[in-house]
Amino acid sequence: MTMEAGDDVKIPHHVAIIMDGNGRWAAGRGLPRIKGHKAGSAVIEDIIDAAVKMGIKHLSLYAFSTENWRRPDAEVSVIMSLLRFYLRLHTSRFRNRGVRFHFLGELETMPESIKRDVVELEAATAGESKMVFHLAVNYGSRMELVKATQSCIKDGLKADEIDESAINSRLWTADVPDVDLLIRTSGELRISNFLLWQCAYAEFYFTDCHWPDFNQERFSDALESFASRERRFGRI
Repeated sequence: MTMEAGDDVKIPHHVAIIMDGNGRWAAGRGLPRIKGHKAGSAVIEDIIDAAVKMGIKHLSLYAFSTENWRRPDAEVSVIMSLLRFYLRLHTSRFRNRGVRFHFLGELETMPESIKRDVVELEAATAGESKMVFHLAVNYGSRMELVKATQSCIKDGLKADEIDESAINSRLWTADVPDVDLLIRTSGELRISNFLLWQCAYAEFYFTDCHWPDFNQERFSDALESFASRERRFGRI
């Protein structure tokens, strides 16, 4: 059964997902890894639709890390092509859903064509308010924290002025609430340098399901698990 907004359950404000298992999904079917990435990209649409229906306000998906540039050139090229296709295709789809798009990562070092598409999509969806979709590409949490600290120094802050608020306001997620629920697919039990600061008090949900097989029902299962937990935030 799929949950809906208004159901008598706790709905997380911010859900983050590590979309893992595209390559393993393809290998298990005797297909090249690029087929797994294409299948995985199609799942994003269903999860965005489900998140909007459930009343989730922020959805962050980890698509490509700073470490993923080490993968074979052919695989990286396919991923970048899929990203360009996605960015150019989805302006009307985001606006029809009331979804604002936010690029989460180091944009300056991305290819110029992608930078243009990101800027255009962010501008085109800036007025949407049902949900913010954060797509993490060329993202690494350690890099994000280093850059935030460097920004504090460049802004002239003294050592005793660099506090949590100063760091938080200089992250790529400035003004975004902390993650309530982190989901990782494909059976791995780690968070792989994703939103380390923002996940300080997140609930974790791990599933053996590969990302291309993740669907709205499995998403609902994760949300039901979250709703059953008692969050104490360090309190007794």
